[in-house]
Amino acid sequence: MSSVLPAIIAEFSLTSDEVEELIPSGRMTTLQSRAHWARTYLSKAGLLTSPARNRHVITDAGRKLLASGVARIDMKTLEQFADYRNWRALEATSEKDVTVDLAQTSLAHSETVLSVQTPDERIEHDFNAIERALVDELLSALIVMNPSRFEKLIVDLLLAMGYGGGDRSMGQSIGKSGDGGIDGIINEDKLGLDAVYIQAKRYAPDSKVGRPALQAFVGSLTGEGATKGVFVTTSDFSKEARDYVEKVQHRIILINGARLARLMIQNEVGVRARKIYTLRSVDEDYFI
Repeated sequence: MSSVLPAIIAEFSLTSDEVEELIPSGRMTTLQSRAHWARTYLSKAGLLTSPARNRHVITDAGRKLLASGVARIDMKTLEQFADYRNWRALEATSEKDVTVDLAQTSLAHSETVLSVQTPDERIEHDFNAIERALVDELLSALIVMNPSRFEKLIVDLLLAMGYGGGDRSMGQSIGKSGDGGIDGIINEDKLGLDAVYIQAKRYAPDSKVGRPALQAFVGSLTGEGATKGVFVTTSDFSKEARDYVEKVQHRIILINGARLARLMIQNEVGVRARKIYTLRSVDEDYFI
């Protein structure tokens, strides 16, 4: 996004003070933060796509909107797009809320939900919104990673999760062609008697991993005399693939793109803390 900032500064005649103003965390400028979220909002509305890391392209829908002569693109403008409305509805509806019909949900519903939330609920809501946007960013970054680097990332993640006792020497990525369907190995004991074999595939979001890929992976495990495997993809698995894994004797864990990104966040792999807020309450014991 940094490449577009000079044009934004010129377009809105921003002063040096406005350009240098920082958000409360002090980690980025207000301009950078707002440009980042503008990109996210446009993407959720289907007006912008990001085919590669730090590369953003206007879509046909975006061009059509500009051609319509719209003077200003704001939240109200974006509400006319169903994808954006659905995303905002999900933002306002937590997992513990009742299910809503997204097709009938408008931005007004989102604002109504927010208006009746307590401060604690709003903090949770906003935190979840930021994390969901981070999930999307991570998946975009993973899609364009070098294949061998992606395989190493999966090994790093499993080590960070405690596999192999967290000892980096216990994991290795194969990182070469002709690997027999195995992209990485984590030894759960120092002699290598018990190992977890890894298959890591970068697929586009609309390309699900099917049963044949899982069958090939099981064949590779059998060839290695292994019983445990983890199959990771940036997309998702077909129903046939999931059903197949339930029937085989091997213990295979399937990790799709959304779960992969959240595991990376939880275990701080490929992400870093930007700001930590501490919420305090009265210590009742102290006053007794």
